[in-house]
Amino acid sequence: MFTSLIDILNKRKASRAISSEKLNDEIINKLMSAAQLSASCFNNQPWRFLFLTEPAALEKGRKALSDGNSWAKTAPLLIVGFSKPDLDCQNRDGRKYYLFDLGMAVQLILLQATELNLVARPMSGFSPQVIKDEFQIPAEFEVYVMIAVGYEGDVSQLDEESQQKSLAPRTRNPLTENFFLNIFE
Repeated sequence: MFTSLIDILNKRKASRAISSEKLNDEIINKLMSAAQLSASCFNNQPWRFLFLTEPAALEKGRKALSDGNSWAKTAPLLIVGFSKPDLDCQNRDGRKYYLFDLGMAVQLILLQATELNLVARPMSGFSPQVIKDEFQIPAEFEVYVMIAVGYEGDVSQLDEESQQKSLAPRTRNPLTENFFLNIFE
């Protein structure tokens, strides 16, 4: 059991080795519930998530993956995150707040997955248009992210490049590169 959020963040993995072992309904519901509890502008909850778990739906979702994300084809769950501007706050200065709110909900899915000892890896390498076409998502929605979710798999089953990436230590910029106290310098 984790004792703090930092413990969960430190345990989070973005491995490309994902087992094809099916996830049960309780896990699926916990992932959905975590996102549903996310903060949002005026509680608008602009996120929309399509959870792909059944073989036919997964096959449709896999059609959208780029070659570089072929490792995700073993995942027993693919989640598609999408939204549209009029579901959230409309800022006069043009900021697209619905994207911020969608991102926060995605992060909660990642954290919940980590607490459940799952790998949850978000991807941008996919075709939003294929997703829209395969699942009849209306044109006004913007598809932004796919997340491959499952139990950690066998890294040795990956191609050499994906093995190296999955086994590489996590690196982060020094705090001074991304954070500023009282003044931007």
